[in-house]
Amino acid sequence: STAEALESIRRVKEGGGMVTCEVTPHHLALTDEALLGFRTEAKVNPPLRTELDRRALWQALRQGVIDVIATDHAPHSSIEKETSLQSAASGIVGLETAVSVVWTEAERLKFPPLELFAKLTCNPAKILGLEKKGRLEPGADADVTVFDPTKSWAVNPETFRSKGRNTPFAGTELRGRVVMTIVDGEIVYEGE
Repeated sequence: STAEALESIRRVKEGGGMVTCEVTPHHLALTDEALLGFRTEAKVNPPLRTELDRRALWQALRQGVIDVIATDHAPHSSIEKETSLQSAASGIVGLETAVSVVWTEAERLKFPPLELFAKLTCNPAKILGLEKKGRLEPGADADVTVFDPTKSWAVNPETFRSKGRNTPFAGTELRGRVVMTIVDGEIVYEGE
């Protein structure tokens, strides 16, 4: 989550070391300013960092230092989050907003779409050795997310399928929306 940590990853990779690196959508979209006013919904571990760090994450993503974007989906009850910042649980719900959060930022930064979606799909599958995942070809598992990059929507945690509602993106207008999810050839989610 820091520019300094990215330099360590970069050095290991350049030296031929076997290391992978992931980043979360919230670290790509938010800074430590999201915690102003003691907003516990933005408390995560590792913590949100500065704008300089956020920009370094995008640069490392573009350069291939960061291999994967992972949701870090961490639902918590309102009891765990509606307390003091010090006592609040770390983590946010990431599943419902991940693709839209990164797409909104990537579009603004003119990040290549195919590279972005590789970080969410085929790269994690390859790293984990999941040969039938992350690909659209004969013999691969029929797991597909259909995404409309032009659809805008406002985040409403009350509509989440997750039991958790803890998100710092509540009320945020995002661009791009998952409209269907297919698992093993069966539609398991169909949005509006």
